Amino acid sequence: MTEADRPALEARHLVKDFRLGGITGRGRSVHAVTDVSISLHRGRVLALVGESGSGKSTVARLLSGLERPSSGEILLDGVSVDLRRRRAFRRYKGSVQMILQDPYASLNSVHNIRHHLTRPLRIHAGAQPKGVGVDQLLAELLAQVSLNPPELYLDKFPHELSGGQRQRVAIARALAARPSVLLADEPISMLDVSIRLGVLNLLDDLRSRLDLAVLYITHDIASARYFAEETVVMYAGQVVEHGPSEDLTQEPAHPYTQLLLSSSPDPDRLGREAEGDLDLGAPPSLVEPPSGCRFHPRCPSAMPVCRVENPPAIEVSPGRTARCWLHDPGHGSGQVPAADLGSARPR
Repeated sequence: MTEADRPALEARHLVKDFRLGGITGRGRSVHAVTDVSISLHRGRVLALVGESGSGKSTVARLLSGLERPSSGEILLDGVSVDLRRRRAFRRYKGSVQMILQDPYASLNSVHNIRHHLTRPLRIHAGAQPKGVGVDQLLAELLAQVSLNPPELYLDKFPHELSGGQRQRVAIARALAARPSVLLADEPISMLDVSIRLGVLNLLDDLRSRLDLAVLYITHDIASARYFAEETVVMYAGQVVEHGPSEDLTQEPAHPYTQLLLSSSPDPDRLGREAEGDLDLGAPPSLVEPPSGCRFHPRCPSAMPVCRVENPPAIEVSPGRTARCWLHDPGHGSGQVPAADLGSARPR
């Protein structure tokens, strides 16, 4: 593998179990992430998609070092990392930064914007260019996220900014460490619809100019298609489909992916959503996941094998995999029956 092909950040077979406390939870665990492997490459965006409780935010916390995996391996630039030591963790955080979902909670209301941006500059001082003053670096950071003129924002407090401006400050704070990887956990879900596209375009511009590897976590598969070259679909802690975003959204290979697509706004369905709308139930408990395929209790295409045996990741076309028995020559037809899911919505 050449240096250009090597992932900036790679997760191999990540597993995360959270032990339950109390009398009722004794000896039991929440199996939040099960055998998840993904690769992030410089200059590219990978989308991680799934409904609430699918495990996508837990994957982000594992990759950011905020949680330790129960098993599995994380590699930065091809080198396995051990984040249990403080110095190793600080070096890692200089390369991998996270943008949180809530711009109202991620900034401390008692400190101004100058404080929020100066602190990471001091923590990661070794990553800063020599001979450049702090004020110049602050101005460059705000200019990178299109908050101009910088002097208009540096002495303001978070409550004096709009939600979109706060999220841009959070992005600037992440950039202060000069990372190679950005983990964006639902970065636009709490913003007004009118400004979401602007923030996505900003992240895309930064990816291009700074050659960043970006993980874009979202429940909106439509925005994943717009923003990311590749998409990974998660359900109940597992990856169920992976492939180029355009192919995956045009011809979903897994019934759950089709369910996500059917839940996206579609003008063609307006006025007839109530007719024949299917209720496929709620996501399963991750304390006691279903046997076999975890999606089978909600899947209208489920076969007997789905209830007893968990399917492997099956290659459905070059660069695309789906964890579904429909694509196994010995069990399925290789196609997801579109009519079965209709306009069903995940709850």
